[in-house]
Amino acid sequence: MLSPDAASFQLTYRVCPAQPAAHLFGVELHIAQPPAGTLLLALPAWCPGSYMIRDFARHLVRITAVDSHGRMIPILKQDKQTWALTSGDALTLPLIVSYQVYAWDLSVRAAYLDRTRAYFNGPSLLLQVRGCEHLPCRIDLLPPPADASLNWRLATSLRPLAAEPLGFGAYQADDYADLIDHPVEMGQFDLTSFDVRAVPHRFAVSGRQRCDFARLQRDLERICDQHAALFGELPIDRYLFLAVAASEGYGGLEHRFSSSLLCTRDDLPSPGESALTAGYQRFLGLCSHEYFHLWHVKRIQPLCMLTADLTMEIHTRLLWVFEGITSYYDDLALIRAGCIEPTAYLQSLAENVTRVMRTPGRLVQTLAESSFDAWTKFYKQDENAPNAIISYYAKGALVALALDLTIRRETGGRVALDDVMRALWVRHGRTGLGVPERGFEALAVEVSGLDLGDFFAQALDSTDDLDLISLLASVGILMRLRPAIGPKDQGGCVACFEPIQVQPTLGVRLRNGGPEAVLAHVLSGGAGECAGLAPGDQVVAVNGLRATAENLERLVAATQDRHGAPMPIRLHCFRRNELLELTACPQPAAADTCELMLIDAVPDAVLRARTAWLASLV
Repeated sequence: MLSPDAASFQLTYRVCPAQPAAHLFGVELHIAQPPAGTLLLALPAWCPGSYMIRDFARHLVRITAVDSHGRMIPILKQDKQTWALTSGDALTLPLIVSYQVYAWDLSVRAAYLDRTRAYFNGPSLLLQVRGCEHLPCRIDLLPPPADASLNWRLATSLRPLAAEPLGFGAYQADDYADLIDHPVEMGQFDLTSFDVRAVPHRFAVSGRQRCDFARLQRDLERICDQHAALFGELPIDRYLFLAVAASEGYGGLEHRFSSSLLCTRDDLPSPGESALTAGYQRFLGLCSHEYFHLWHVKRIQPLCMLTADLTMEIHTRLLWVFEGITSYYDDLALIRAGCIEPTAYLQSLAENVTRVMRTPGRLVQTLAESSFDAWTKFYKQDENAPNAIISYYAKGALVALALDLTIRRETGGRVALDDVMRALWVRHGRTGLGVPERGFEALAVEVSGLDLGDFFAQALDSTDDLDLISLLASVGILMRLRPAIGPKDQGGCVACFEPIQVQPTLGVRLRNGGPEAVLAHVLSGGAGECAGLAPGDQVVAVNGLRATAENLERLVAATQDRHGAPMPIRLHCFRRNELLELTACPQPAAADTCELMLIDAVPDAVLRARTAWLASLV
């Protein structure tokens, strides 16, 4: 039974990890005063922050409804995610809707349940009552059956109503949008706490791991403080990082008072280890990225997202603003916070440039188109994706870098992208006014006082490459593009530029894992495409020599005449178990690998510009 104070809420949800072994959540929805006539219940098709139709309703197993006397109420399914029930005058209130949800998605977007832990993101579990979206809600979070799991506790950023810290019990939400914006973790997790500008922050991590929480806490304090300094305030009274450590994984999802993170357990800092590993830097960047979103996405929002219908796609060309700019600031905050050295930052930056340059789709899809088509292209990539699309995260971060350095250079350092972001916060974040489709560009012009029309036309609406070489030179960083030395070469920060070695290549990418040379992608205009290779082909021999994932690049690179020119090669491959013999003419590797070099001996003005760009804001 519900406690007496539940009567003050029109809507009360009761969530229980009822059958951990079967991965089934049990949910009850108590509706004190349903709207007159036909009552509609719906489960979202997507979740804010992840722009893909996921059809969460496909995991709803069964649904029933009764009145307070236990009399059954007929339910008619209207479409893939909507149910209709007619209350009728003879029924006694409240109405109780009961359903089960299958939860076996180890991600930050949906729900997961087994005997070790339970997790859910609201849109995947909590039905919406049409016409009642504006009403305050109560949610009772219950422990699993006593014989299923022992000593579980709970972490969520929901406001407690009748629950102890880390305890099961009653929580409350202002409305449905608030209700589904607080993910919930249940189980046996590790927890550390710290304050940022007197605001309590908690970090909970599930899964087996050996984490140096003292080091993580120190780094997160500094990173979060940098973001608060950028925007000038911290508009929250609490914050929660929810992390899951797994054997492999990477991802995050932002919320107004929390974030959900998925990481590889080896990316967490180990006790006694002081060196900065690439994995730990990547994890700090993920935390930084999602924390930045508490301003930029959760409070500063595209106008079209303010009243977003979670049953259908909402298209906008602004995703590069919200994800690309965030991707720029996530690593920039690490160096400003003193968590990484300049060379580590440049290493990460160079690798991102390399990723963009190795994507032929950058010459096909504009950044604005990438944002608009995220639903059907970026989040539904196939074997031809590298040839057809560009990431609004990766290229968007480079456009943010170019915009920042352009404004700094053209204003003599008086204005920076930081100033644009503060103005964006004041105008749209504090007020809740949505950003119109061209609103960010107009604000950047207003704040900087520059004519940025040509910049945005090239960066957003054309497929031309950005002129990063001259912009980075303005802060004393040299950049060059060279051919890759091998499949693992991602470029990076170097002490000096070594002589370039050009090797022949097929222009293909292999599937990860396994010893066979199975093609994942065949790049546009490359030798592999010209020869007739296709995704899924398994290359078994080059000029009669056995090919593997490890040696394919070497076999192709070895086919040069005495002058170093590529020579035609004979390929044997299996396609759907049929043996093919093809002739390919390897091409010189493209100059698509970025190297950056930090120059110490620079004019004072250049050094001041670089210092101002990378310096702490605190």
